[in-house]
Amino acid sequence: MGGLATVKEALAFVEEHGVALASAKGPAPRLTEAIAGEPIRGNWWTHPQSRRIYAILAGVSESDQILVCRVVNGKTTLVHRRLWPSLVRLDQRFAPEQIARLKEEHTASGRHLSRSIPYPDWVPSEVIKEGRKADEQEALRVLGRFLVHSQVARERPGVRSLDG
Repeated sequence: MGGLATVKEALAFVEEHGVALASAKGPAPRLTEAIAGEPIRGNWWTHPQSRRIYAILAGVSESDQILVCRVVNGKTTLVHRRLWPSLVRLDQRFAPEQIARLKEEHTASGRHLSRSIPYPDWVPSEVIKEGRKADEQEALRVLGRFLVHSQVARERPGVRSLDG
């Protein structure tokens, strides 16, 4: 069994890359494959290591260092806290639903509920301050490849920016 063995290792993986996809294919590494230590064909739930993958993925998703959102192609995306100021700096280039925080909650009956915390309600005040001071070119360097429909996001009414 190769791959990432612990939540701590998986958090280090996301920190190193800054942005990772939970399981979808796209322009960022896939955390499920890093945990498995191999490419996964089809749904990762059918993989022999699915329980271990789930446990580690859940642990990473619950970390206060990770934003779970849909910033990459509308897919479940993990963004390390070190890049949050860049998200704040570029907030007008993303659609609001891309940078809303996704939270999984488990009910007493065992059901999973997903809820969304709108941007910027989830952003800590110190990150807002850092984001306002962040260099736009640096933010574009680290997040620019993930900008999808950036013109649409800027032109949409109701897009809330922290700049003005």
